[in-house]
Amino acid sequence: MTLLSRTADNLFWMARYMERADSVARILDAAYRLSSLPTAYGGLTSEWDSAIATAGCTAAYAAAHEKVTPEAVVHFLAVSPENPSSIRRCLEIARANARAERTALTIEMWEAINDSYLTMQGWVDRGVSLADLPRFLAFAKEAALRFDGSAHRTMLRTDAFWFTCLGLCTERADNTARILDVKYHVLLPDHARVGGGLDYYQWASILRSVSALTSYRWVYRDSVKPWLVADLLILKEDMPRSLAACYRSINGYLDELSTAYGWQGNSQRLARSVHMRLGNTSIETIFQSGLHEFVESFLAQNNELGAAIAEQYLS
Repeated sequence: MTLLSRTADNLFWMARYMERADSVARILDAAYRLSSLPTAYGGLTSEWDSAIATAGCTAAYAAAHEKVTPEAVVHFLAVSPENPSSIRRCLEIARANARAERTALTIEMWEAINDSYLTMQGWVDRGVSLADLPRFLAFAKEAALRFDGSAHRTMLRTDAFWFTCLGLCTERADNTARILDVKYHVLLPDHARVGGGLDYYQWASILRSVSALTSYRWVYRDSVKPWLVADLLILKEDMPRSLAACYRSINGYLDELSTAYGWQGNSQRLARSVHMRLGNTSIETIFQSGLHEFVESFLAQNNELGAAIAEQYLS
Protein backbone atom coordinates (compact mmCIF):
# COMPACT_ATOMS: atom_id res chain seq x y z
CA MET A 1 0.00 0.00 0.00
CA THR A 2 1.37 3.43 -0.96
CA LEU A 3 0.73 6.83 0.59
CA LEU A 4 -1.63 9.35 -0.93
CA SER A 5 0.38 12.04 -2.70
CA ARG A 6 -1.11 14.66 -0.34
CA THR A 7 0.15 12.73 2.69
CA ALA A 8 3.60 12.26 1.15
CA ASP A 9 3.72 16.00 0.35
CA ASN A 10 2.78 16.99 3.91
CA LEU A 11 5.41 14.69 5.43
CA PHE A 12 8.08 15.89 2.99
CA TRP A 13 7.44 19.56 3.80
CA MET A 14 6.96 18.93 7.51
CA ALA A 15 10.52 17.64 7.63
CA ARG A 16 11.85 20.41 5.38
CA TYR A 17 10.44 23.12 7.65
CA MET A 18 11.72 21.45 10.83
CA GLU A 19 15.18 21.29 9.25
CA ARG A 20 14.87 24.89 8.06
CA ALA A 21 14.07 26.04 11.61
CA ASP A 22 17.25 24.31 12.79
CA SER A 23 19.27 25.87 9.97
CA VAL A 24 18.04 29.40 10.68
CA ALA A 25 18.89 28.87 14.37
CA ARG A 26 22.41 27.84 13.38
CA ILE A 27 22.75 30.85 11.05
CA LEU A 28 21.77 33.16 13.90
CA ASP A 29 24.14 31.34 16.22
CA ALA A 30 27.05 31.93 13.82
CA ALA A 31 26.18 35.63 13.46
CA TYR A 32 25.87 36.06 17.23
CA ARG A 33 29.22 34.36 17.87
CA LEU A 34 30.97 36.48 15.25
CA SER A 35 29.40 39.69 16.55
CA SER A 36 30.72 38.81 20.01
CA LEU A 37 34.35 38.65 18.86
CA PRO A 38 36.70 41.32 20.23
CA THR A 39 37.11 44.29 17.90
CA ALA A 40 40.71 43.27 17.26
CA TYR A 41 39.42 40.06 15.64
CA GLY A 42 35.98 41.03 14.44
CA GLY A 43 36.43 44.59 13.20
CA LEU A 44 33.60 45.92 11.07
CA THR A 45 32.37 42.67 9.62
CA SER A 46 29.01 41.99 7.99
CA GLU A 47 27.86 39.03 10.07
CA TRP A 48 24.26 40.22 10.39
CA ASP A 49 24.00 40.98 6.67
CA SER A 50 25.46 37.52 6.12
CA ALA A 51 22.76 35.94 8.30
CA ILE A 52 20.03 37.52 6.18
CA ALA A 53 21.71 36.48 2.92
CA THR A 54 22.37 32.91 4.08
CA ALA A 55 18.74 32.47 5.08
CA GLY A 56 17.72 33.63 1.59
CA CYS A 57 15.74 36.56 3.02
CA THR A 58 17.57 39.60 1.62
CA ALA A 59 14.66 40.97 -0.44
CA ALA A 60 12.04 40.21 2.23
CA TYR A 61 14.16 41.87 4.93
CA ALA A 62 14.77 44.96 2.79
CA ALA A 63 11.02 45.30 2.25
CA ALA A 64 10.39 45.24 6.00
CA HIS A 65 13.41 47.17 7.36
CA GLU A 66 15.39 50.19 6.19
CA LYS A 67 18.70 49.09 7.68
CA VAL A 68 20.39 46.04 9.15
CA THR A 69 20.64 46.02 12.94
CA PRO A 70 21.24 43.05 15.25
CA GLU A 71 17.87 43.50 16.97
CA ALA A 72 15.95 43.72 13.70
CA VAL A 73 17.72 40.68 12.21
CA VAL A 74 17.07 38.60 15.33
CA HIS A 75 13.38 39.52 15.31
CA PHE A 76 13.03 38.91 11.56
CA LEU A 77 14.71 35.50 11.56
CA ALA A 78 13.42 34.31 14.93
CA VAL A 79 9.81 35.37 15.45
CA SER A 80 8.59 37.57 12.59
CA PRO A 81 5.17 36.44 11.29
CA GLU A 82 5.88 38.17 7.94
CA ASN A 83 9.01 36.12 7.21
CA PRO A 84 8.02 32.64 5.91
CA SER A 85 11.48 31.34 6.84
CA SER A 86 11.55 32.63 10.42
CA ILE A 87 11.92 29.96 13.08
CA ARG A 88 8.41 30.80 14.29
CA ARG A 89 6.83 30.33 10.86
CA CYS A 90 8.84 27.18 10.16
CA LEU A 91 7.55 25.55 13.34
CA GLU A 92 4.00 26.71 12.64
CA ILE A 93 4.03 25.32 9.09
CA ALA A 94 5.67 22.07 10.19
CA ARG A 95 3.03 21.61 12.89
CA ALA A 96 0.20 22.34 10.44
CA ASN A 97 1.55 19.67 8.09
CA ALA A 98 1.99 17.23 10.98
CA ARG A 99 -1.50 17.90 12.28
CA ALA A 100 -2.95 17.12 8.83
CA GLU A 101 -1.22 13.70 8.93
CA ARG A 102 -1.54 12.68 12.58
CA THR A 103 -2.34 9.09 11.59
CA ALA A 104 0.94 8.81 9.64
CA LEU A 105 3.03 9.91 12.65
CA THR A 106 3.90 8.16 15.87
CA ILE A 107 2.77 9.68 19.16
CA GLU A 108 6.37 10.64 19.94
CA MET A 109 6.78 12.52 16.66
CA TRP A 110 3.58 14.48 17.12
CA GLU A 111 4.47 15.37 20.71
CA ALA A 112 7.96 16.52 19.66
CA ILE A 113 6.51 18.88 17.04
CA ASN A 114 3.53 20.06 19.08
CA ASP A 115 5.58 20.71 22.23
CA SER A 116 8.05 22.79 20.18
CA TYR A 117 5.17 24.76 18.69
CA LEU A 118 3.67 25.48 22.12
CA THR A 119 7.04 26.53 23.56
CA MET A 120 7.51 28.80 20.55
CA GLN A 121 4.28 30.63 21.40
CA GLY A 122 5.79 31.62 24.74
CA TRP A 123 8.80 33.10 22.98
CA VAL A 124 6.53 34.96 20.56
CA ASP A 125 4.60 36.52 23.47
CA ARG A 126 7.70 37.85 25.26
CA GLY A 127 9.98 38.41 22.27
CA VAL A 128 13.60 37.42 21.72
CA SER A 129 16.22 39.97 22.78
CA LEU A 130 19.94 39.72 22.09
CA ALA A 131 20.42 38.71 25.72
CA ASP A 132 17.83 35.92 25.30
CA LEU A 133 19.19 34.74 21.96
CA PRO A 134 21.51 31.90 23.16
CA ARG A 135 18.67 30.36 25.20
CA PHE A 136 16.20 30.71 22.33
CA LEU A 137 18.62 29.14 19.83
CA ALA A 138 19.25 26.23 22.21
CA PHE A 139 15.49 25.62 22.28
CA ALA A 140 15.21 25.77 18.45
CA LYS A 141 18.09 23.35 17.90
CA GLU A 142 16.76 20.99 20.56
CA ALA A 143 13.37 21.00 18.80
CA ALA A 144 15.02 19.72 15.62
CA LEU A 145 16.97 17.08 17.54
CA ARG A 146 13.77 15.83 19.21
CA PHE A 147 12.07 15.62 15.84
CA ASP A 148 14.99 13.73 14.25
CA GLY A 149 15.31 11.38 17.19
CA SER A 150 11.61 10.56 17.41
CA ALA A 151 11.45 9.89 13.65
CA HIS A 152 14.45 7.56 13.61
CA ARG A 153 13.56 5.79 16.84
CA THR A 154 9.82 5.25 16.39
CA MET A 155 8.75 5.30 12.71
CA LEU A 156 8.28 2.15 10.68
CA ARG A 157 10.67 1.96 7.72
CA THR A 158 7.95 2.54 5.16
CA ASP A 159 7.28 5.25 2.60
CA ALA A 160 6.10 7.66 5.33
CA PHE A 161 9.56 7.48 6.89
CA TRP A 162 11.36 7.74 3.55
CA PHE A 163 9.44 10.85 2.46
CA THR A 164 10.12 12.45 5.84
CA CYS A 165 13.85 11.76 5.55
CA LEU A 166 13.90 12.91 1.92
CA GLY A 167 12.54 16.29 2.96
CA LEU A 168 15.07 16.60 5.77
CA CYS A 169 18.10 15.69 3.61
CA THR A 170 17.05 17.87 0.66
CA GLU A 171 16.67 20.90 2.94
CA ARG A 172 19.89 20.15 4.84
CA ALA A 173 21.92 19.98 1.61
CA ASP A 174 20.50 23.34 0.51
CA ASN A 175 21.30 24.95 3.86
CA THR A 176 24.88 23.64 4.04
CA ALA A 177 25.61 24.89 0.53
CA ARG A 178 24.23 28.36 1.33
CA ILE A 179 26.25 28.66 4.53
CA LEU A 180 29.45 27.87 2.61
CA ASP A 181 28.67 30.23 -0.25
CA VAL A 182 27.71 33.23 1.83
CA LYS A 183 30.69 32.80 4.17
CA TYR A 184 33.11 32.78 1.28
CA HIS A 185 31.68 35.76 -0.56
CA VAL A 186 29.90 37.96 1.98
CA LEU A 187 31.27 37.49 5.47
CA LEU A 188 34.98 38.16 4.91
CA PRO A 189 35.56 41.92 4.44
CA ASP A 190 37.26 43.03 1.22
CA HIS A 191 40.36 44.23 3.06
CA ALA A 192 40.78 41.04 5.12
CA ARG A 193 43.33 38.43 4.14
CA VAL A 194 42.14 34.88 3.48
CA GLY A 195 43.90 32.77 6.07
CA GLY A 196 44.30 35.72 8.46
CA GLY A 197 43.14 35.95 12.07
CA LEU A 198 39.67 37.24 11.22
CA ASP A 199 39.22 34.54 8.60
CA TYR A 200 40.22 31.83 11.09
CA TYR A 201 37.66 32.91 13.69
CA GLN A 202 34.91 33.24 11.10
CA TRP A 203 35.47 29.74 9.68
CA ALA A 204 35.75 28.28 13.19
CA SER A 205 32.43 29.94 14.04
CA ILE A 206 30.83 28.44 10.93
CA LEU A 207 32.08 24.99 11.98
CA ARG A 208 30.61 25.48 15.46
CA SER A 209 27.30 26.57 13.96
CA VAL A 210 26.94 23.23 12.13
CA SER A 211 28.36 21.24 15.08
CA ALA A 212 31.43 20.29 13.08
CA LEU A 213 34.42 21.88 14.83
CA THR A 214 35.30 18.75 16.80
CA SER A 215 34.79 16.59 13.71
CA TYR A 216 37.08 18.91 11.74
CA ARG A 217 39.86 18.41 14.30
CA TRP A 218 39.35 14.63 14.26
CA VAL A 219 39.52 14.44 10.46
CA TYR A 220 42.28 16.92 9.62
CA ARG A 221 44.31 17.41 12.82
CA ASP A 222 45.20 20.85 11.49
CA SER A 223 44.34 24.50 12.05
CA VAL A 224 41.15 25.77 10.48
CA LYS A 225 41.70 26.37 6.76
CA PRO A 226 38.96 27.45 4.31
CA TRP A 227 39.64 24.69 1.77
CA LEU A 228 39.58 21.99 4.44
CA VAL A 229 36.33 23.33 5.90
CA ALA A 230 34.84 23.23 2.39
CA ASP A 231 36.19 19.70 1.91
CA LEU A 232 34.50 18.58 5.14
CA LEU A 233 31.15 20.18 4.36
CA ILE A 234 31.05 19.23 0.66
CA LEU A 235 32.84 15.93 0.08
CA LYS A 236 33.18 14.00 3.36
CA GLU A 237 30.40 11.41 3.58
CA ASP A 238 31.36 10.81 7.23
CA MET A 239 30.11 14.32 8.06
CA PRO A 240 26.28 14.16 8.45
CA ARG A 241 25.69 17.70 7.15
CA SER A 242 27.98 17.46 4.13
CA LEU A 243 26.55 17.59 0.63
CA ALA A 244 27.94 14.13 -0.11
CA ALA A 245 26.37 12.62 3.02
CA CYS A 246 23.01 14.21 2.25
CA TYR A 247 23.03 12.79 -1.27
CA ARG A 248 24.13 9.35 -0.15
CA SER A 249 21.06 9.34 2.10
CA ILE A 250 18.78 10.82 -0.57
CA ASN A 251 19.85 8.07 -2.98
CA GLY A 252 19.12 5.42 -0.37
CA TYR A 253 15.63 6.73 0.41
CA LEU A 254 14.76 7.12 -3.28
CA ASP A 255 15.95 3.55 -3.91
CA GLU A 256 13.66 2.35 -1.10
CA LEU A 257 10.74 4.17 -2.71
CA SER A 258 11.52 2.77 -6.16
CA THR A 259 11.57 -0.75 -4.72
CA ALA A 260 8.32 -0.23 -2.79
CA TYR A 261 6.50 1.37 -5.73
CA GLY A 262 8.03 -0.84 -8.41
CA TRP A 263 9.39 1.87 -10.68
CA GLN A 264 12.07 4.55 -10.97
CA GLY A 265 11.90 8.02 -12.45
CA ASN A 266 13.72 11.29 -12.96
CA SER A 267 14.33 11.88 -9.25
CA GLN A 268 16.42 8.70 -8.96
CA ARG A 269 18.45 9.65 -12.03
CA LEU A 270 19.08 13.19 -10.83
CA ALA A 271 20.09 12.10 -7.33
CA ARG A 272 22.56 9.53 -8.69
CA SER A 273 24.03 12.14 -11.03
CA VAL A 274 24.64 14.65 -8.22
CA HIS A 275 26.06 11.98 -5.90
CA MET A 276 28.40 10.76 -8.65
CA ARG A 277 29.56 14.31 -9.35
CA LEU A 278 30.40 14.81 -5.67
CA GLY A 279 32.22 11.48 -5.55
CA ASN A 280 34.31 12.19 -8.65
CA THR A 281 35.63 15.64 -7.75
CA SER A 282 38.24 17.01 -5.34
CA ILE A 283 38.31 20.16 -3.27
CA GLU A 284 41.26 21.38 -5.35
CA THR A 285 39.16 21.12 -8.51
CA ILE A 286 36.26 22.92 -6.82
CA PHE A 287 38.43 25.85 -5.73
CA GLN A 288 40.17 26.06 -9.10
CA SER A 289 36.85 26.40 -10.91
CA GLY A 290 35.37 28.61 -8.17
CA LEU A 291 33.58 27.66 -4.96
CA HIS A 292 30.77 30.11 -5.65
CA GLU A 293 30.18 28.67 -9.12
CA PHE A 294 30.21 25.13 -7.74
CA VAL A 295 27.69 25.98 -5.02
CA GLU A 296 25.41 27.83 -7.44
CA SER A 297 25.41 24.80 -9.73
CA PHE A 298 24.71 22.49 -6.78
CA LEU A 299 21.81 24.62 -5.52
CA ALA A 300 20.25 24.60 -8.99
CA GLN A 301 20.57 20.79 -9.14
CA ASN A 302 19.16 20.42 -5.61
CA ASN A 303 16.16 22.57 -6.57
CA GLU A 304 15.73 20.49 -9.71
CA LEU A 305 15.71 17.34 -7.60
CA GLY A 306 13.07 18.79 -5.29
CA ALA A 307 10.89 19.60 -8.28
CA ALA A 308 11.42 16.09 -9.68
CA ILE A 309 10.42 14.48 -6.36
CA ALA A 310 7.30 16.65 -6.29
CA GLU A 311 6.36 15.75 -9.85
CA GLN A 312 7.08 12.05 -9.41
CA TYR A 313 5.52 11.46 -5.98
CA LEU A 314 3.86 14.52 -4.44
CA SER A 315 1.40 15.76 -7.07
